Amino acid sequence: MSALDSGTAERRRQFAEEARSERPDLALLCLLLGAEAGPVGPAEVRPVTPGEAVPDPYGIDAAQIELDRLAGLLPYGSRSPAAWASALAELLGGRCGFGGSSVDYQRLDSSLLQQVLRRRRGLPILLSVVWIEVARRAGAPVYGVALPGHFVVGFGGPEHPVLADPFAGGAPLTGQDAELLVTGATGAALEPSMMTPARPLEIVLRILNNVRAWAAARPERTDVALWAVELSLLLPSHPARLRFERAQLLVQRGEFLRGAVEMEEYAEILDGIEPTTAENIRRKAHAARALLN
Repeated sequence: MSALDSGTAERRRQFAEEARSERPDLALLCLLLGAEAGPVGPAEVRPVTPGEAVPDPYGIDAAQIELDRLAGLLPYGSRSPAAWASALAELLGGRCGFGGSSVDYQRLDSSLLQQVLRRRRGLPILLSVVWIEVARRAGAPVYGVALPGHFVVGFGGPEHPVLADPFAGGAPLTGQDAELLVTGATGAALEPSMMTPARPLEIVLRILNNVRAWAAARPERTDVALWAVELSLLLPSHPARLRFERAQLLVQRGEFLRGAVEMEEYAEILDGIEPTTAENIRRKAHAARALLN
């Protein structure tokens, strides 16, 4: 990892520890991810007097409190999966105005849970995280459904789920609706495996992939690309190629020697698997070292 200040190092230690726990806390992982983008403004946490230290600069505690508050607004009592979905749609999509539009895909804060809670706008997966965390706190049988290209939520059992689309304010989804979403995104048919409840770490990795894609379209934001890769590498399971991606980012940011060393280390891993690729990476490492002269 690159040199980190003590606060960032501690948050990443917490992120790695939580990711390896028996039951990872989805909200906490998303909030630690969101903290990588920097502090939120003092007014977005709570009013402060001049000169007062902001007790929660990254909005992590405030966001947890907001999730608890929203869960407390749901009607109390047992209900069917369909009734849970309806109650969440009325509260979050209706009264609170959570939803999304095409514009939200162009904003980094659409992938940061603190900012999604503040703006009440975001990508489908982050809005689904809000739904999951609010509903879970209220006792609902809820889970994420990682449809290709469009994340949604499910209530009840995966065999006969009640689906809702938080991006559309909680609009109910029939099986045919889900089929159309998948076909539109991939051109392929909906497979039963796509309806499997998404695990917290799968959700976090998909969010980080979205952040990396956002940064890849903006070459000047290698800072964002780097922290997204580095958090991905802290997850227990991640694509090995991310190590090479990190090395390339280091070179792009002018850290030629460190980038070259990491390329060479990655090439050693590939030697017995893809020797031609390993040799190509060594050439890139040599080129990075040449930039030092």
